[in-house]
Amino acid sequence: MTTTELRKDLRALIDRICADFPDPYWRELDEARRYPEEFVAALTGTGALGALVPEEYGGQGLGLGDASVLLEGINANGGNAGPVHAQLYTMGSLLRHGSEEQKQRYLPGIASGELRLQAFGVTEPTAGTDTTSITTTAVRTGDGYVVNGQKVWISRVQHSDLMLLLARTTPRDQVQRKSDGMSLFLIDLRVTEGVELRPLRTMVNHETNEVFFTDARIPADALIGEEGEGFRYILDGMNAERILIAAECVGDGRWFVERASRYAGDRQVFGRPIGANQGVQFPIARAHVHVEAADLMRWKACDLFDAGRPCGAEANMAKLLAADASWEAADAALQTHGGYGFSVEYDIERKFRETRLYQVAPVSTNLILSYVGQHVLGMPRSF
Repeated sequence: MTTTELRKDLRALIDRICADFPDPYWRELDEARRYPEEFVAALTGTGALGALVPEEYGGQGLGLGDASVLLEGINANGGNAGPVHAQLYTMGSLLRHGSEEQKQRYLPGIASGELRLQAFGVTEPTAGTDTTSITTTAVRTGDGYVVNGQKVWISRVQHSDLMLLLARTTPRDQVQRKSDGMSLFLIDLRVTEGVELRPLRTMVNHETNEVFFTDARIPADALIGEEGEGFRYILDGMNAERILIAAECVGDGRWFVERASRYAGDRQVFGRPIGANQGVQFPIARAHVHVEAADLMRWKACDLFDAGRPCGAEANMAKLLAADASWEAADAALQTHGGYGFSVEYDIERKFRETRLYQVAPVSTNLILSYVGQHVLGMPRSF
């Protein structure tokens, strides 16, 4: 099967699944602020969430471009891929840097969905995007580590069996480079005591949390790779995350453009469709152009990633362009619908809130611009 045929089949698969979870399903979830358990179960049953896990560990062994089609399709159908996207890419650090014993122990369950790895514990209240300033510590003991500290914006941890945690194993003032001395751990939340969750209510149904560690004891074999190298391990997984988020934004953008175009053709004001007016038509058309342009950068980044070539610039630019395009399309759709755009039953306001997140997370557009200015254009560091 060619890549094109495979991706066509993946799109058809997502379309079939999403047909069973139409707008009212996501609308009710949003109102109840609950997890899409039924949707996740249906998707898990197809094996799709093991797309990036190699076949030798029970996964599909697909490329990042293939996986991006899945997430794009969910959002393009009006759903929200947020509850499942971490299951696809978070395991990358384990796959690339874990021991063979760790991979054999965890990857088959992650591929099948028996084990959920959706929690990524990096961000802290006082560190934010300055990851090297984290203060959560993991102190070596005779038979493992003792973890103390706090993480924030850790989404869907209450639906996760495992968590990837970044913690300092060497104090910052004792390392040569501030990025040294951090280690990555794979924690089994089912058996680890001393972990407390405090949900944070936000403008989207994101089920995000503060997580507190108080003398939480984890075994020595929870360490991924070498002690002190955790920052490097998480960095090499961020390109995949940004590319997949870009695909979700493309899906959102296409959903907004389709809804706006349809409404503009149907809605009659002053005896004619509102889409016959350039003031309505042109913003929708411009949004479409920008979504399609962002999609091209998404595919460039995917192709580089799957070829094992450097793609930091492309991954960041894809995420920025797609986030901007989806937000522009969201604004055009809301404006096109007028007052009805604010009505829950039209679903515009829900998706409007959801896609706004990607201007901020998982990396803000300003930080991407800083990256491009410094690392692509060679200008001085701006922060």
